[in-house]
Amino acid sequence: MSLLVVGLSHRTAPVGVLERAALTGDVPTRLLHDAAATTTVAEAALLNTCNRIELYADVDKFHAGVAELSLLLAHHSGVDLEELTSHLYVHYEDRAVHHLFSVACGLDSMVVGEGQILGQLRDALAKAQEEHTAGRGLNELFQQALRVGKRAHSETGIDKAGQSLVTFGLEQVAAGAGEIAGKRALVVGAGSMSSLAAATLVRSGVTDLLIANRTPARAERLVEILGPDVARTLDLAKVPEALADVDLVISCTGAAGVVVRAEDVAAAVALRAGGPGRDRGPLALLDLAMPRDVDHAVHELAGALLVDLESLSHAHAASPGAGDVDQVTRIVADEVAAFGAAQRAARIAPTVVALRSMASDVVAAELGRLESRLPDLDERYRAEIGQTVRRVVDKLLHAPTVRVKQLAAEPGGASYAEALRELFDLDPAAVHAVSGTPVGGAPQPSAGGTR
Repeated sequence: MSLLVVGLSHRTAPVGVLERAALTGDVPTRLLHDAAATTTVAEAALLNTCNRIELYADVDKFHAGVAELSLLLAHHSGVDLEELTSHLYVHYEDRAVHHLFSVACGLDSMVVGEGQILGQLRDALAKAQEEHTAGRGLNELFQQALRVGKRAHSETGIDKAGQSLVTFGLEQVAAGAGEIAGKRALVVGAGSMSSLAAATLVRSGVTDLLIANRTPARAERLVEILGPDVARTLDLAKVPEALADVDLVISCTGAAGVVVRAEDVAAAVALRAGGPGRDRGPLALLDLAMPRDVDHAVHELAGALLVDLESLSHAHAASPGAGDVDQVTRIVADEVAAFGAAQRAARIAPTVVALRSMASDVVAAELGRLESRLPDLDERYRAEIGQTVRRVVDKLLHAPTVRVKQLAAEPGGASYAEALRELFDLDPAAVHAVSGTPVGGAPQPSAGGTR
């Protein structure tokens, strides 16, 4: 497998570009299928989160793969290719594996060390499997990335170094609007991020929680999980009038347009401060959606506090514990080296199997010739001769096949497989029959990762 990743994230693109490039509705599925249908791509997977869009692909040509995937990202995101290209990053082969493993460990997250990315990676793999765009290569890669992420969280303190985006967002809310405990809250949305937000609010001491969602059944299921003594559903159409009765709103719907309008927030703020005992401090809004759910103009309203992904990005300037990050970085480096060695060793396995198969055919042919020349040979002698010939062949092949496997695990090891095929004049069709790929289907080497 020649892995290529083309994407953009909070590290390379401003929130405004990420917001315009956000993939919603059935666009991610169409992008996934279009990527897998290109001439250079054998497998494809899409990691699509609130602050990153990444296409992972097994390609046979580096430059053509970059061009095709970049064009597809521009087409499906609606951002002009020339503008999008300035924010894209490209990684290839070992550097692509290193990037994915770093993402899985939370090293590339907006909040370093957050564990939610593991669930997002798991969802990305499940989607690619469901749409039949991921084969053996990407399945093995993503499964290993998930294992590496779990290892980083279990063996280091990276969990303490950073929090989930929800937790970090609520910390920013608390800093500007007071403690979360005891507040009346409204969660708009019932997806994975909204569910996490609702659960976090309950753990933080919120005992009066409204859940509004476009699909009422999903909101009802979330209420059942949280408990009807703490949470209850709200008709999505009644969100504007409910703003005046809550202290905190968290929104993450994945909708294409604004869900919470500035004029509705302004009206709610006026009502909150308009009567005796109604002033409960600023109305806090935490917008975790991409594209944004809450009108950006809310930032300008007195009596309202808006924390969104852009402000979270600026707020997270402080780095986590350097020791934990360094330890996770070493884990990633070790795992990338081990994965690369295993992949390179796997590439030579078909050649070794084909060589031993050829040797077995030669032995069988020679023993058959012996039998035709000496038909009266005693069966016991015939068996002994056959066993001796096979032992000789096995001993002759043992050292070179073991050594070539060791050499193949090192960078550039593919050349040893080529040398073995050339020296023993192995039939390419036999080698590809073992690996399950058509003749001529081997990936073509190309340039390394670039930015």
